[in-house]
Amino acid sequence: MKTVKSELKDELLTLILEAFSKKALKKVVLSKPDATDEIKSVLTPTIISGKDALQLETFLKDNKAYHNNIRENFNNEVSQILKKYSQINVITTVGDSQYMRSKSGKETLIGDKKIINKLDENAFEKVMTKSNNNQKNYILSGSEDFLKKLGVSDENGRVRDKMQSKFRQINKFIEHIESVKEKLPSDNINIYDLCCGKSYLSFAVYHYFKNVLKMNVKMVCVDLKADVIEYCQNVAMRIGFDEMQFVCGDIIEYEMKDKPHLVISLHACDIATDIVLNKASENGADVILSTPCCHHELNHTLNCQTLEFVSKHSMLRQKMCDALTDALRLMKLESEGYRVDALELIDPEDTPKNILLRAIKKKNYDSQKAAEIKEEYEKTVKFLLGR
Repeated sequence: MKTVKSELKDELLTLILEAFSKKALKKVVLSKPDATDEIKSVLTPTIISGKDALQLETFLKDNKAYHNNIRENFNNEVSQILKKYSQINVITTVGDSQYMRSKSGKETLIGDKKIINKLDENAFEKVMTKSNNNQKNYILSGSEDFLKKLGVSDENGRVRDKMQSKFRQINKFIEHIESVKEKLPSDNINIYDLCCGKSYLSFAVYHYFKNVLKMNVKMVCVDLKADVIEYCQNVAMRIGFDEMQFVCGDIIEYEMKDKPHLVISLHACDIATDIVLNKASENGADVILSTPCCHHELNHTLNCQTLEFVSKHSMLRQKMCDALTDALRLMKLESEGYRVDALELIDPEDTPKNILLRAIKKKNYDSQKAAEIKEEYEKTVKFLLGR
């Protein structure tokens, strides 16, 4: 470590832009900001409309965040950003560098020369960048037309502050779909979103399969709210999502006309999640992805003396019932021939409703094993309800 003059940030700027131009930059983490309302910022390489760009995500103390895309004038734009922070970590494919400025103004820079010397196009593994191009590893950029129409992004493609959490949520859901897409058809796919609500997720999933994976998609979204369904259908028509149908109705009564390959549901309230899972399983869905919400039913009906040491505390009772409800749902799906998992959808700081139930239809159905699981499921239900 060595102490140098204030030109250090110019050296750091050179390092960042050099790594970025040679696709060796992974990210730049900027902390200890001058602004009192900020926590930190993260600068990452991306691709927008086929051109290299940088995306700046700034996290605020009120738990909000905002994005800004840098598409040109990189030298000036990045230079202005660096001036606002006292600690900067540059992470590349060939090594890391750290800049620090103390309260007295003393500056240090570690690793700059060594990394720059390694920045040879043939000497490093190029970093994969996030892209809004039609690639398999696609992540939404915010500039998609449907996000603008739904109010997630403004007319310039910047995700609105109050929609940052929702934006991260639907991106993460798509990542979960990406992880199971080999279990789904590769050409024609039937998708159902039950209890779709305003359908942020529905549009993102349709876009992913239709525009990113280039598949033939038929998607049906069902919800009870007539005004929401009408609104979403109009949005779909305006942006050319022609094979997206919105149906106003009760999911209990709704009959699936085509075999479901993928059934999704985001935060269907209380027993609506059970209805979604039952409907998907009864119709033989290949993959089910559901995030539960508002677990009330078991909390109201729990009658188990053995667990009274927990259930007598209202907060602990609710948390226990949440976990037991989802575990029972997975056990039931397992008895119906699915391989099941409970996964984290998104950081719990964004929403406490962050559990994703995933069920994948098994190719080989073991009827004896399924019967054993069903029997265990029924015994567990009786135990919890005191029957």
